[in-house]
Amino acid sequence: MTRDTLLSVLPSDLSARLIGQASTVALAANQTLFAAGDACDGCYHVIEGLLKVVMVLPSRRERILAILGPGGFAGELSLMDGAPRSASVVAIRASKLYFITCAAFDELGRTNPELYRYTANLLARRLRDNSVNLAMSSPSVKVGAARALLGLADAFGKDVGAGRILIRHRVSQRDLAAMAGIARENLSRILQDWMRGALVSRLAGYYCIENKTALEREADV
Repeated sequence: MTRDTLLSVLPSDLSARLIGQASTVALAANQTLFAAGDACDGCYHVIEGLLKVVMVLPSRRERILAILGPGGFAGELSLMDGAPRSASVVAIRASKLYFITCAAFDELGRTNPELYRYTANLLARRLRDNSVNLAMSSPSVKVGAARALLGLADAFGKDVGAGRILIRHRVSQRDLAAMAGIARENLSRILQDWMRGALVSRLAGYYCIENKTALEREADV
């Protein structure tokens, strides 16, 4: 399921006015947009490129919370509470984004107070989704790996026939393990099992889901 963003839930006139007040930011691959703990100064809308939202766990292992492609948003929550960034955002490849300052958002809100209602509804929906995900959490490393692959397929997948879904983004085992919240060594063993069982294949750095139904069973969905 595609995640709703602020621009997608706003009426077209409000969305256009918000973007009309934005500036443009360019990032090189591996450049950090902002880090956890940074002060909030606004939010970002991805025009092109790819970014990851990450946290560093107490074990010092990186956990990828989300992958943002074109249309994705980062920093929406901080528009409402002004609190420091709760996670870091890093460009996976060269990216271009709109930057909407807190001041621009508040100015539009003063003349269009319904902006806050749309934003609050979006954040409430996110909270419900997070609650569902938490309730579905499982200690199984296979569940985490399967959900990570299915999430990438949902965002970047292309049906190439016979039920096969090609993930049109090169992702390393390190990043995939970080998305799944498991050790890379465990992920490697799981992927080898799935490749032998014809659930997943990999060619030139691209993963392909060969049997989505079977992978969904592994994901317990």
